[in-house]
Amino acid sequence: TVDRSTVCGEQTVDRSTVSRWATRFREGRVTINDDQRPGRPKTSTDERSVKLVADFLAQDRRATCEEISQAAGISPTSVFRILTNDLQKRKICARWVPHCLTAEQKQKRLEIATLLKQRFNVEGQAFLYRIVAIDETWVRDFEPELKSQSNEWRSPTSPRPKKFRRAQSKVKQMMIFAYDHRGIIMTDRVPCGTSVTAAYYRDWMQKLRRKMHKNRPDLLGDGPLILHDNARPHLGKVVTDLLSKYEWEVLPHAPYSPDMSPPDFDLFHKLKEPMRGHRFPSLEEVSAAVTRAIRGLNKSGTLNGIANLPKRWDAVIEKQGDYIEGL
Repeated sequence: TVDRSTVCGEQTVDRSTVSRWATRFREGRVTINDDQRPGRPKTSTDERSVKLVADFLAQDRRATCEEISQAAGISPTSVFRILTNDLQKRKICARWVPHCLTAEQKQKRLEIATLLKQRFNVEGQAFLYRIVAIDETWVRDFEPELKSQSNEWRSPTSPRPKKFRRAQSKVKQMMIFAYDHRGIIMTDRVPCGTSVTAAYYRDWMQKLRRKMHKNRPDLLGDGPLILHDNARPHLGKVVTDLLSKYEWEVLPHAPYSPDMSPPDFDLFHKLKEPMRGHRFPSLEEVSAAVTRAIRGLNKSGTLNGIANLPKRWDAVIEKQGDYIEGL
């Protein structure tokens, strides 16, 4: 006897199946496709359950699926399905912002971003090439390591490493930075115990002009566009008089807007990243580490804060003056 699978192949049905189909076709069936099945009846995801979850969520938007499950008598899986599929919800956490912006401050940010973007549209890259961003920051003998810097490749069964929270050191020194699209032009280490007053800032701007005469003569010839924040020393009369004498234009900058200041969103983060997690024995060692970091940044050309300003202005305009993130 010849085996059926040998002659007709493994996919061939047996004789009893063929006989059963033939009987059904004689009774009026016209297709071999499966009939529609009712499936599992909706019990926990009906309209009543959806309303229960929606009402509970209206009272407490921080509630977990388990808490809603206990209150509504629905399984956590069904609660999650209702939240994501029926109610189209997603759980997001709050983000830190530098300041609670008022409507007037948002409007000011919107106006300045629109003005600068329009000027960029007219003048093009030449406008960005003239910008000199200036700001101050503290450098410390210890900067805590960022959480993202502790990432390690491990096997699936390895325990998660622990990281202890450490505060910033109180041993610190103020530094002033000026940089353009080509890199850092000049820095200044403010002596400990000295405040950056309008007079100090004026003297530093005079040094900056001499530095640009040596390293950026083309920038000095075109006329730099100074972009600094609204700190009191920057707005002092002795400073504004000096800038008027030099015929240097100061670009407008909205208050409480580090996301529109290249040193804040670009320079300082990249400068301090290689120093985080290291404790330096003295401020002299910190100064030497900063010098190495500056040389590395200028050599690598990774400072792109000036070049990214148009994207920032577009984002502020799109957000109607609100803070931006993710750029």
